[in-house]
Amino acid sequence: MRWSQTFIPTHKEDPADAEIISHKLMVRAGLMHKLSSGVYTYLPLGLRTIKKVEQIVRQEMNAAGAVELLMPIMQPSELWRETGRWDVYGKELMKVKDRQNRDFALGPTHEEVITDLIRGQIRSYKRLPLILYQIQTKFRDEIRPRFGVMRAREFVMKDAYSFHENEASLDETYQRMYQAYTRIFQRCGLSTAPVMADSGAIGGDVTHEFMVLADTGEGEILSCECGYAATAEGAQSQLAPYKVEEKIKSMEKVETPEAHTVEQVTQFLNIDARRLVKTIFYRCDEQIIAILIRGDREVNEAKVHRILGCSTLEMATAEEILQVSGAPVGFSGPVGLKGMQMIADLSLKGLANIVVGANEDQCHMINVNFPRDFTVKRFEDLHLAQAGDLCPSCGKILTSRRGIEVGQIFKLGAKYSKSLKAKFLDQNGKESPFIMGCYGIGITRTVAAAIEQYHDQDGIIWPMTIAPYQVLILPLNVSDEMTMAAADGFYKQLVDAGLEVLLDDRDERAGFKFKDADLIGIPLRLTVGERSLRQGKVEVKLRRQNQVIKVDRDKAVSMIREMISEERLASEKS
Repeated sequence: MRWSQTFIPTHKEDPADAEIISHKLMVRAGLMHKLSSGVYTYLPLGLRTIKKVEQIVRQEMNAAGAVELLMPIMQPSELWRETGRWDVYGKELMKVKDRQNRDFALGPTHEEVITDLIRGQIRSYKRLPLILYQIQTKFRDEIRPRFGVMRAREFVMKDAYSFHENEASLDETYQRMYQAYTRIFQRCGLSTAPVMADSGAIGGDVTHEFMVLADTGEGEILSCECGYAATAEGAQSQLAPYKVEEKIKSMEKVETPEAHTVEQVTQFLNIDARRLVKTIFYRCDEQIIAILIRGDREVNEAKVHRILGCSTLEMATAEEILQVSGAPVGFSGPVGLKGMQMIADLSLKGLANIVVGANEDQCHMINVNFPRDFTVKRFEDLHLAQAGDLCPSCGKILTSRRGIEVGQIFKLGAKYSKSLKAKFLDQNGKESPFIMGCYGIGITRTVAAAIEQYHDQDGIIWPMTIAPYQVLILPLNVSDEMTMAAADGFYKQLVDAGLEVLLDDRDERAGFKFKDADLIGIPLRLTVGERSLRQGKVEVKLRRQNQVIKVDRDKAVSMIREMISEERLASEKS
């Protein structure tokens, strides 16, 4: 392809709304153009890379025994109401009405649609297991679209779904998908870490996220040298014990004027935050529940949601807190709360003489002890894990890294088949719900993650396997006949050799073209100039290296082919 015949609108300045490097470079390098908040047009360079990622995904999914299909983007609300997710997904669900005023969703995911398909088509265990996948545009009405395609309202995704007669069959496919995902990201040239995660609105008991390691990643990974690794939301951890040896004291109410935050209360009472117990109220479906947690920790709402098994979980409003506790926010506590489910974090076991809200404005209770002063029947791991906590597997210190989620796999079990009454006849002739798995990859996210992992101050550094072109031919002076004849000759030879080549035939200054070459990040650059040609030479440069190599003109094509082969292997091993 000649630069003059394609469309690559490069820019010198970063877009005003861009916060992370991939967003900046995808716009500046002419990969995409913003149409609206979180909605982008993918331009020729960007689309070529997207299609390369898709092709790698397609090849590995096919090799793993999955079969491609394509499902509708518009999904009737009735399906989502059957599973209860019409309300669970909330405002992130992009909803539309047709002319008959019927509700539809623009699909953020397709569990309902695929289960509806299978429940009407598969009746016998003899047709199982079955793995189906698609590559399609998805829609989520993000409250704050940001980071370019990392958190967009419209994005490209591969989603796959498997159907099984039992858990053992699901386990085998889950491991097969795990290995397929590992190969996919290796072939894309990405360094990834598979970690245990929370299943979120998708559901299921077991799930792994595949995270691209990058300093700018919005996700936190907690890991241990023993091999344990999980997202912060999915991680468990042991807290270093905090227990002060002292006699049990009498409970006492004290005034704490204007002290309603952890910092204010601990400073006013001159106590350690680990001795303060926060009482946090949530609305679990239609019920208000209380979560007790140490003052120095935060509640992991994903854990609460999973433990309670509720459809919706939201922080209680100030009005609701006042109604159930009799006190405003910051002064509520467990003592005297009646008719309410209370769940305490495991870290509270063994604490003595704690401080809690007094359920009275401007007051707290000190020297509170359970079970003397209140009863907790249920202790659970509810805290948000963080670096410095102890590994749940071996007890050593957890460390933190940043990462970008590019894929996630789930064991769904019978979550959707039960709610949608999708059953088959098992080997005993008995009706059983399908056991399901779900497997997603963010295609456009993978492109952005590659840029986050591979860039420098001048622009993108594409891995060879997903670069929009493999070679950029850069003639220094397009007005010079000898230079252009040589550039055209190289172009033909390289294309005939099956390589993907971009020829920068623009009549621009050499410095301008070099800057654009670094910005768009084509892995290998062949520079053709009049002076070098007279010496029988051309210049070859790998984008990831600073060194320019002068090679004999007649050896350039064979050398480039060899370098591309080496770079492809290097990308897949990275």
